[in-house]
Amino acid sequence: MTFDTQNPQTASPRHASKLLHARWIIPVDGSRTILENHSMAIQDSRIAAIAPTDQIKVSWTADEEFYLDQHALIPGFINTHGHASMTLLRGIADDLPIMEWLKGHIWPAESEFVSEEFVYDGTRLAMAEMIRGGTTTFSDNYFFPDAAGQAALEGGIRCQLVFPVMDFPTPWSRNADNCIYKGLEVVDRFRNHDSILVGFGPHAPYSVSDEPLKEIITLAEQLDTNVQMHIHESAQEVAEAVEKTGMRPLRRLSELGFLSPRLQCTHMTQLSEAEIQLIAQNGCSVLHCPESNMKLASGFAPVGRLQECGVNVAIGTDGCASNNDLDMLGETRTASFIAKAVAQDATALSAWGALEAATINGAKAMGIAEQTGSLETGKLADISAIAMNELENLPMYNPVSQLIYTASRNQFTHVWCNGRNLMDNRHLTTLDESWIRQRALEWQKRITASRKG
Repeated sequence: MTFDTQNPQTASPRHASKLLHARWIIPVDGSRTILENHSMAIQDSRIAAIAPTDQIKVSWTADEEFYLDQHALIPGFINTHGHASMTLLRGIADDLPIMEWLKGHIWPAESEFVSEEFVYDGTRLAMAEMIRGGTTTFSDNYFFPDAAGQAALEGGIRCQLVFPVMDFPTPWSRNADNCIYKGLEVVDRFRNHDSILVGFGPHAPYSVSDEPLKEIITLAEQLDTNVQMHIHESAQEVAEAVEKTGMRPLRRLSELGFLSPRLQCTHMTQLSEAEIQLIAQNGCSVLHCPESNMKLASGFAPVGRLQECGVNVAIGTDGCASNNDLDMLGETRTASFIAKAVAQDATALSAWGALEAATINGAKAMGIAEQTGSLETGKLADISAIAMNELENLPMYNPVSQLIYTASRNQFTHVWCNGRNLMDNRHLTTLDESWIRQRALEWQKRITASRKG
């Protein structure tokens, strides 16, 4: 970590946009250091200094100061996989097998209701929930990505849009070629917005044929964009692929040349040792969504073994139709516990490892680790403040352990993205909570009436 090194005895105070004074700063910079009674200076969108509070107070002045004496400052969570506007389908079809859930309920509901309006309203609801839970960056894989991107710009949150590609008609497109054509328009629309990344989101090996996948390989290389795909999500998916093609999905993708460091592999619950080695050799990231995997009975990703082999594992919530929340803190705790149980090793995905998976590893998966994912001088000020003085958090021997194993998302009080305050003492500053609530209830009435009819 780089600290401000000016001598407060001789230098004139520097001026910052904001000063954050905290009980703890947990930078997640690879050192696994906890800084006690430290402060942070923010100049516009970036972190200008991190140093002991008494030093910051004599070295800096600011337009605003935040006194967070019982708080830990952490990098904002990076939710690497989700379908934001499916928040409006939260609880619509619970406790069903994955293919029955998808083909019998979710796809029909999407066919009837998904539109630009649905995506815009649902994304705003999702962003409100995520910000309230300490998230500053999310990845969205859904239809009408331009509407989701517009919502993200207005909400001030960082976003990766991976537009869906499928062979068959969807509410957004006619076929895979049409998906790619429309997706490239989305790339152009957000090209000059630094807070929006746009990439390819081919849905899954079973829903996208070889030729579109080959085209995506070429275009992603030319445009230097990310690719995200649901892969090996369930045993049924793998079995059907073997029956249809004679190959497991990863082998097919490998033979197509689809595996690379730009590929974000979502779920990955069905992996052989050879497949783990294959994705490690190709530098792919794995996006782990443990609660969705459990709720749909999809299986368990071998996180401990993946990390042993050097695979970058990041955390995602998936969508609210299969989770049913966007609680990254809860997801991270679940990921740690499952990793230990699957590996039969209590050291697997420690509290520190889980926090890294929810922050810097997500930035690595998206290719933005030089800009965000940790609290370091020069990086973007994507910061979440969580109060750590609840009875359930005491006594406080290790703030990282208590954060992961005892804290709840409702303890986040402040969130900044790009240095902009998105939540101040639990009050959202860029989103109208009453409007979001009203629109969610209106969608509930419309969808409920249709299902009853």
